Amino acid sequence: MTETASAPTAPLRARAEIDLGALRANVRALRALAPGAQLMAVVKSDAYGHGAVRCARAAVRAGADWLGTATPEEALALREAGLPGRIMCWLWTPGGPWDEAIRADIDVSLSGMWALEEVTRAARRLGAPARVQLKADTGLGRNGCQPGDDWARLVEGALRAEAEGLVRVTGLWSHFACADEPGHPSIDAQLVLFREMVAHAEQRGVRPEVRHIANSPATLTRPDSHFDLVRTGIALYGISPSPEVGAPADFGLRPVMTLAANIALVKHVPGGHGVSYGHRYITPGETTLGLVPVGYADGVPRHASGSGPVLVGGKWRTVAGRIAMDQFVVDLGGDEPPVGAEAVLFGPGDRGEPTAEDWAQAAGTIAYEIVTRIGTRVPRVYVNEEQSG
Repeated sequence: MTETASAPTAPLRARAEIDLGALRANVRALRALAPGAQLMAVVKSDAYGHGAVRCARAAVRAGADWLGTATPEEALALREAGLPGRIMCWLWTPGGPWDEAIRADIDVSLSGMWALEEVTRAARRLGAPARVQLKADTGLGRNGCQPGDDWARLVEGALRAEAEGLVRVTGLWSHFACADEPGHPSIDAQLVLFREMVAHAEQRGVRPEVRHIANSPATLTRPDSHFDLVRTGIALYGISPSPEVGAPADFGLRPVMTLAANIALVKHVPGGHGVSYGHRYITPGETTLGLVPVGYADGVPRHASGSGPVLVGGKWRTVAGRIAMDQFVVDLGGDEPPVGAEAVLFGPGDRGEPTAEDWAQAAGTIAYEIVTRIGTRVPRVYVNEEQSG
């Protein structure tokens, strides 16, 4: 990830401005929505494209109790950058790196006996206990241990390892399948099963520090799911988990990323002029075209060809024709902004610019993907880094 500490001295082809003041405010707003629970700031996938280390630091300063990552490499990178406190990592494959995680005091998630066996062998080698959290599959059908005999075996195995001083069971957790669809029957069903699986583990002697199932949408809409900890991912970055849940402003959240580029060319063309590959757009009459120097290599979704919105010169424009690897075109309708004028693809929306949700609708995807896919060719420019605000 290319990082720029503050506004660059020379113009950039494109930039993703990351408002750390907005991120800190989002942490405070989310904490207020779950006042009885600790808060985990999920910074997986380079903080959903926003920059993991910078965002993690800002989140911790604003009061986040935990940091969460998917891969162990992500968790270890946070430690190497000097991030203190609790870090949890949940996507493990055979081979670890268990030793490194134990040395770095990372809470590791276990979904099956193979993982428990590997982490206990590592703990025995190192002579130090591993902090582990047992994940229950309550209905998502991805990672997590099945209820019934599988869960009973994992719980018993973890308790034996704890009695030997090889692990400390710090958490019991699960993940929702449909929390972004308020009222979906699976939400209540998963909560019932989670409570049953937690009760079984606790009856057998597990004493977890935290029990957690709430992701961003559940944090926003299901207080009965907050338990001891909420895991906030996309909401941390000021993006709603789905339109059904509500807009960011409904929860006091503000989008953190603004993606913009500088117009590279403005030119007059006649009517009937083909634009970009395949001529999927033909100018309806004499007009001006503006060249925006970002494309799908930068993470701009090709599926939004012909529909992606862009703010240029105070007006919404639409991608004309196909989005190419490095560039796309907008029909300026006869307007002539200067070369170098700003084209805003998305941002908070308060300047009239499109939002990540607008791009998600245009591309037939979700806003998570829009921000996460912005690539390494686009420098992140961090603003409002100070604690105030």
